[in-house]
Amino acid sequence: MTATLLSIQPLYASNDQNTTESKDWIVLPYAFSSASTGLAGGIGVIKQGLLQPQTTMVASLFGGTDQDVVTNGIPGTENFSGGFFAFSDYKLPFTNRLFFSVIALKSFFPKQKYYFEGTNNSNPNNALTTAGKSNFINTTFEYVLPIGEGLENPEGLYRLQDGFAQGREGYGNDTPFVTGRTSVGIKTFYKEDSFENWSAFELWKNQTSDSTPVWNTNGLRFFLSHDNTDYDLNPSRGYHFDLQYSKDFGKGDSIQSWDFLEFKFNKYYSLDTFSFTQQNVLALSIWTGYSFSWDSENEIAPGIAKNRPPTWEGPRLGGFFRMRGYENNRFSDKAVFYATAEYRAILDYTPLKKNSLVPVAVDWFQVVAFVEAGRVNDKYNFDLLTDLKYDAGISLRAMVAQLPVRFDIAYGDEGANMWVMIQHPFDF
Repeated sequence: MTATLLSIQPLYASNDQNTTESKDWIVLPYAFSSASTGLAGGIGVIKQGLLQPQTTMVASLFGGTDQDVVTNGIPGTENFSGGFFAFSDYKLPFTNRLFFSVIALKSFFPKQKYYFEGTNNSNPNNALTTAGKSNFINTTFEYVLPIGEGLENPEGLYRLQDGFAQGREGYGNDTPFVTGRTSVGIKTFYKEDSFENWSAFELWKNQTSDSTPVWNTNGLRFFLSHDNTDYDLNPSRGYHFDLQYSKDFGKGDSIQSWDFLEFKFNKYYSLDTFSFTQQNVLALSIWTGYSFSWDSENEIAPGIAKNRPPTWEGPRLGGFFRMRGYENNRFSDKAVFYATAEYRAILDYTPLKKNSLVPVAVDWFQVVAFVEAGRVNDKYNFDLLTDLKYDAGISLRAMVAQLPVRFDIAYGDEGANMWVMIQHPFDF
């Protein structure tokens, strides 16, 4: 069993976290332990309504204890360290519908695991465990179309009470593009990962023992998003779909060019409650994608296909969002299919609500049961629906400082995993 905490997910997908009032500064110390970081902790700062009512700012510094590592056959110690920053949904000057977001991470992991050969039937032991840095910076320019809800409320500001959006009884599950909030935009991305333990896995040809391989990628994403739910942070009805095309053009210090086209569709059904619940929801999601550039016949290094996305991009499964019963980015290939179902029940009883000993607002607790199925394949065909990987699990979630926080435990045929994360796994 592995435990992982990676609470570093873009917040710009959530546009309705605030009322028209600015919130106080929230300072949160935290601690966790995971296979990739060891025992670690940090301090985070959250500010909602910074500069504008709809914005959210999150910043954090973190570090860990020394971990024993072996780098190219030489034992030593390394420690987890870094910082994180996100600022989301800032409406650009002289515009009414154009929003800007930025998210960045600078970090060093003592025991990061990579599955470069992660086909559907690959050996789970065929992985590179290495110390190395993992840094990224992503930006988003999102234009909210003047249709549906975007016509009168492009900022997506809702009135919240006890963690529920108010006045939304008539919203969700209506006509595509006529109701709901629709946006188009462009994202920029840049990420670099280094591999200090490179001799254990021949990453790149012509490397010497004096160099540390780095996988750099940068490019653009073009997206269309349509949210027709009653509340995007915690939907109880309606649907949401996204279409996105990502492209690394092979420019700058990028290792190689690649592309990826993906589509996601979520559907939510409000169910009858029990005597001990406030809200019961059946949440369903499918996600599929294909990398046109992936050349399985040629390699840039042993085991690394030409023009494939990095292991953390493109058609991949495993980790805190999809196939939670498997290691992070455990499977990757040219094509991917994934489906999941979650039964979400918000409890009537919230022991930490308005508790003076808790430094942040905890509005509700939610118990979730989920199942997942998916696979990757070297072709986009019906084989994607055969020989599927499965997992199942339970999750405890809470609305903390107007953001859902979750603790997931999932079990698949390669063991169990625990994940701590913000936001529901597929609602963002």
